[in-house]
Amino acid sequence: MEKYTLEYYQESADYISERITERPKIAIILGSALGGVADRVEYKITISYKDIPNMLQSTAPAHKGEYVFGKIGQQPVMIASGRFHHYEGYSYEQLAGPIRIMKLLGIETLIVTNAAGAVNLDYKVGDIMLIEDHIKLNGHSPMRGPNIDELGPRFFDCTHIYKPELLALARSRANALNLNDILQQGVYYFCPGPNFETPAEIRAIRILGGDAVGMSTVTETLTAAHCGIDVLGLSMITNMAAGVTSDLLSGQDVIDTGKKTAGIAADFICDIVKHLGGGGKAYSEGHAPQEFS
Repeated sequence: MEKYTLEYYQESADYISERITERPKIAIILGSALGGVADRVEYKITISYKDIPNMLQSTAPAHKGEYVFGKIGQQPVMIASGRFHHYEGYSYEQLAGPIRIMKLLGIETLIVTNAAGAVNLDYKVGDIMLIEDHIKLNGHSPMRGPNIDELGPRFFDCTHIYKPELLALARSRANALNLNDILQQGVYYFCPGPNFETPAEIRAIRILGGDAVGMSTVTETLTAAHCGIDVLGLSMITNMAAGVTSDLLSGQDVIDTGKKTAGIAADFICDIVKHLGGGGKAYSEGHAPQEFS
């Protein structure tokens, strides 16, 4: 536990900063099958996780394991092409590391994406759900252990982890792109995996208020909240959750289905990035989405 110090994360951040030409304020974590976002980056600099001191390694299918730096439109970005999960054997404390490194690099806005199963019966495969909140009831926190005061307070508020201004911007851009028929907004329920949930668990999750379920994202967003990073979360609905249909679930099916809709999702994400204001904030002064103007 004691090795997860500010100096430990700073070593990783220093290695990265020495190899990039511009420090971005926007980071994107790519979920399964969303690698196409990284393909749209211009002036690309790629850094493998394997080369970064103290860095975790991606083992999940369809996760490359590299950072991509460059520009989407005029916005400098940092893209994590490959994320880390508790089911890979990492502790929740370890999972805080990549976000803390982003903070030390100057990231102010984080867009997290994932592939998720639909719990809400009004959702359909191919939808994109904006995450307005999450439920995590397994009792483990990535902030467990000695607090690093330089990164955030011991106790921190989680009322607006998913920043309302970013949600408003995303809804505004979805409307501009004619995506309203596939856009949802709801609550993401975290289960650690790697097994998919049972039908009984899905029924319970629905009663508790979950709209989509997945195995990632929440440790990242909790760490971002601790660090003071603004968050926008998007779930790509790649399957109906267990018991909603008679279909059995498999990881490969999730990836294959995700690839079919990845182009639309990538267009949406890149458009949001292009319309973020200076410093990666939700909007520039005087250019708020209609509902916030």
